[in-house]
Amino acid sequence: MSLKLLKSGTIVSGMTLISRVLGLVRDVVLAHLVGATAHADVFLLAQKIPNFLRRLFAEGAFSQAFVPVLNETLVRDGAEGVKSLVDRVAGTLGAILLGLTVMAILGSKGVASLFGMGFVDEPDKLELLSLLIKITFPYLLFISLTAFSAGVLNSHDRFAVAAFTPVFLNLSLIASAIWVAPHLTEPVLALAWAVFAAGVLQLLFQLPFLWQLGLLPRPTWGWRDARVQKILKLMTPALFGVSVTQINLLLDSILASFLVTGSISWLYYSDRLLEFPLGVFGIAIATVILPTLSRQHNEASADNFAATLSWAIRMVLMVGIPATAGLVVLSEPLMLTLFQRGAFTVMDARSASASLIAYALGLNAFMLIKVLAPGYFSRQDTRTPVKIGVVAMVSNMVLNLSLFWWLGHVGLALATSTSAAINAGLLWRGLRRRGFGLGRGLWPWLAKVMVATSVMVAGLLVLQPEQMQWEEAALLQRLTWLVVACVSAIGAYGLVLAALGVRTRDLSGHG
Repeated sequence: MSLKLLKSGTIVSGMTLISRVLGLVRDVVLAHLVGATAHADVFLLAQKIPNFLRRLFAEGAFSQAFVPVLNETLVRDGAEGVKSLVDRVAGTLGAILLGLTVMAILGSKGVASLFGMGFVDEPDKLELLSLLIKITFPYLLFISLTAFSAGVLNSHDRFAVAAFTPVFLNLSLIASAIWVAPHLTEPVLALAWAVFAAGVLQLLFQLPFLWQLGLLPRPTWGWRDARVQKILKLMTPALFGVSVTQINLLLDSILASFLVTGSISWLYYSDRLLEFPLGVFGIAIATVILPTLSRQHNEASADNFAATLSWAIRMVLMVGIPATAGLVVLSEPLMLTLFQRGAFTVMDARSASASLIAYALGLNAFMLIKVLAPGYFSRQDTRTPVKIGVVAMVSNMVLNLSLFWWLGHVGLALATSTSAAINAGLLWRGLRRRGFGLGRGLWPWLAKVMVATSVMVAGLLVLQPEQMQWEEAALLQRLTWLVVACVSAIGAYGLVLAALGVRTRDLSGHG
């Protein structure tokens, strides 16, 4: 069981790694083009609005509600029932999102005033934000239908297709930033249209694979269909419960609009580096365990269900703990090497590295949320994560308001990490109370990971030049230092784990 999950997770991680590397290239290009300027803040906020909603669907509530019902339909009604469900969900979801998109475009000034509250006294920023929302918001329609297609493909073990799809967003933005934006008086308009084009491309890319499965939808309005109603019923609370982290990040951006120019951009670039390990591994594991957990629940395999969750927890901590340490130690070197050129200054790198440290402290919590939430949604329990989400959300808002005037954008990042820890802790406690032995083999495993991480950090501190040297060095020198540090760190971590007795069979769950 776990060996199959490991193989599926490796495929998703590999495809996601390609996307994340291109995403990193995209962010390097954006930093060079617009840096952390006022226009950068406005564009990043404009594209974050549909992207926030995208994550509710693509990696959150929709997938968590749709995949269990799809698997249940496959078991009970076979292929014919699945086709019927796909047609009705496509029609219903598409119509709802089309209506939402039209309303957002017509009311773009109101949307801009809501999400860019800090821009109300800056008419130029608010007007530009309103214009960019009109261009970028349709991305929500396209990418949500893409997420729906991905849910169907993942349920048929076609994980690679869905994991590769985000590449098109990165390619679109990179091409636009390099070849289109420099020829416009307002470069961020080119970036906004690139987001729109990417949504269309991502949806079109997945349709042939649905056709191969015989599941290319013929959209049908199915609001009254019992299965559609069940998905909507599961999805409504899940919109909040599974996506508290994303809501917190969006609130960070809203509050950051009240801070000095550059705050939104600094949070964006630090969040992007955090997303690298989270996306490559945390979301990959969460993606592959949801269909498996759903099947195990339907088959009443409680022991296998607990074993799958325990395996997923060990895997994310094995990556998350050393990744946290690495991001903290190398925060400013990473920012300087990757982004400090063009419009992105040394001061911007320092500011972004401070929020990266604050975000990194919550990385393990973010990753645990990704794998613990499916433990509820696969059992069609959406109430519990919602209650937990409310606690985490209130905690985040209290911490935000307490810290952001005092610590600025760093306070917002720290509040998000703290609330994520509260969320993950409560999700964990809830599953333990339901009798799932999540601690099976965990503590000896954690001890080995912590020892290996300590050796890795010691090596990084020895190899790292002084901070002033990083700031004064040329790009090639910075890149050489960073590659040597990262390769040495990964090598030391792996060797210590091996010396402590960790073997491949431990990763696959056999042994």
